[in-house]
Amino acid sequence: MPYCSNCGAERDPQTKFCSSCGQNNKSSETGISEKSFVTTLVLVVLLGVLGVHRFYVGKTGTGILMLLTFGGLGIWSLVDTIVIAVQKFKDSKGLLIKA
Repeated sequence: MPYCSNCGAERDPQTKFCSSCGQNNKSSETGISEKSFVTTLVLVVLLGVLGVHRFYVGKTGTGILMLLTFGGLGIWSLVDTIVIAVQKFKDSKGLLIKA
């Protein structure tokens, strides 16, 4: 029997949501993040040097570093833009953010 990735309770593998906490467990099984690809891409294009896209996907530590260094003087935000555009960017749980 599989367990919920959020609360650890046993759950029915056929259900999408945990009956104990309501966590969506299907996304972690497929390896695809619940975060929006389009939102992440728009954030990195418009506010990439401030690291807003990293805060959005839950990567607070690197978001703060990007904020303090202005996206690594633009280089880090450019790399993130490319990685997000080719759909290889991962959220804080290690799940891919895909369209």
